[in-house]
Amino acid sequence: MQSCEISSDSTDDPLSSGLRTHRQPRIVVIGAGLAGLAATRVLLEDGFTDVTVLEALDHIGGRVHSVRHGQTTLELGATWIHGANGNPVYHMAEDNGLLEHTTDGERSVGRISLYTKNGVAHYQTNVGKRIPKDLVEEFSDLYNEVYELTQEFFQNGKPVCAESQNSVGIFTRDVLRKKITTDPDDSEGTKRLKLSMLQQYLKVESCESSSPSMDEVSLSEFGEWTEIPGAHYVIPEGFMKIVELLAQDIPSRTICLSKAVRCIHWNYSAEHQEATAKSGDVHQDNNHNEKRCHTQQDPLILGHPIYVECEDEEWIPADHVIVTSSLGVLKQNHEAMFSPSLPEDKVLAIEKLGISTTNKIFLEFEEPFWSPECNSIQFVWEDEAQLEQPVYPEELWYKKICSFDVLYPPERYGHMLSGWICGQEALYMERCDDETVAETCTELLRRFTGNPDIPKPRRILRSSWGSNPYIRGSYSFTRVGSSGGDCERLAMPLPYANSTKTLPLQVLFAGEATHRKYYSTTHGALLSGQREATRLTEMYQDLHRAQTTKPNK
Repeated sequence: MQSCEISSDSTDDPLSSGLRTHRQPRIVVIGAGLAGLAATRVLLEDGFTDVTVLEALDHIGGRVHSVRHGQTTLELGATWIHGANGNPVYHMAEDNGLLEHTTDGERSVGRISLYTKNGVAHYQTNVGKRIPKDLVEEFSDLYNEVYELTQEFFQNGKPVCAESQNSVGIFTRDVLRKKITTDPDDSEGTKRLKLSMLQQYLKVESCESSSPSMDEVSLSEFGEWTEIPGAHYVIPEGFMKIVELLAQDIPSRTICLSKAVRCIHWNYSAEHQEATAKSGDVHQDNNHNEKRCHTQQDPLILGHPIYVECEDEEWIPADHVIVTSSLGVLKQNHEAMFSPSLPEDKVLAIEKLGISTTNKIFLEFEEPFWSPECNSIQFVWEDEAQLEQPVYPEELWYKKICSFDVLYPPERYGHMLSGWICGQEALYMERCDDETVAETCTELLRRFTGNPDIPKPRRILRSSWGSNPYIRGSYSFTRVGSSGGDCERLAMPLPYANSTKTLPLQVLFAGEATHRKYYSTTHGALLSGQREATRLTEMYQDLHRAQTTKPNK
């Protein structure tokens, strides 16, 4: 993918006819993650030939990032295929043999995914004591009962009480605290442990939701996220195999890597074009690098309604742009990224929807210090039992690490742990160097297991999704004050108004945050890209049918 050329071959086909010209519509896809690649693949399959993908990073995949680590593959980004029946990611993996070496333990049916369903989670307190398994199971059953209650508000149209402030975290904490503190059969010590476990469960839930805190997740909307039936699957060879499958039929010249976009000039009027033409040679042939997208014709003559201004000063003309940038990038850059500015309701949707950072910390050890049946080490801080919403200063970022999962099977991963951290504390972690993070995690493990002899890990690898300027977060959630309607507003193409003078579907939006039911997932991202490509195909097919059925005058 070392060069990128924009074709402008003249063709007379349904797509060209729909545009009322003798050329193919020119489509630019921004982002080569799952949504962008899925959109591009559908466009090419449907007969579009003038398609260009602009990717700011030096590799494809977006928030999928599989890394070879010794003899195995570690996932810095997407890890699980969530559900099977009807999940396009699952069917791609299954049809191409990617799940042949997935062990039974890696087919997790639990709601909160571990790397293996085998074994037992060890809940350890900050004084080095393990919470008895029966107490953990008792609390887990109680927590899951309340979790089911959080789903009912959306699914059954149940009204939200004012005391909950429409917050999953506040509601869950209030209900569980009342149940725990009024249980006549529990001692004060047991109640304290359960209250401490509640805080730990909410930290895990925050990592699952990629929210800074469950207090920020909307209670009234929480149940709209839809789980596809089936297990959660790990792809042993890496999730990047899905990316490669999506990209394999896309010509390499179609994708421009390290090609960041500065601004999308849409609804470009004739006056804009005339002014641009007079202002000088905006489209001069600067040889920025081999990734320059060469145009064969004067774009001003072609009358394209869109110009994509890149960071390397190149302007690329287009008829349609499919934007697959993350919600985090849109939050940070939407004012500068679109000219004219986005409509107010779309800006409000961007502002109201939530996205945060969930990071992983992989630690590899020479030998396991955990017992064979242990599948995770969960950190329970006893001194947090009565806290409302744990918020930590930068120097205490490590208190947001909720757990370390054991990667399984050891024959594939060696002796490896995967830690989880989210929210602002994940950003604090990103600012630390590897040595600091390794030392801090080692001290945590020593403290919680009560084993002062745990050695430092031989290797560390971690993600940094929050500080990546082209990602800015892990995945989206419905924040308090937002709704599924905001996902749909974010997905609404521009311009809104139907006008014979304005080319429709100039700017389309895809990505996991634009899928109302499957936000935060890889299948949501993939389906959203297919959705927008199909939207374009159907428009041109409708235009072609309308023209070919006109009565002769």
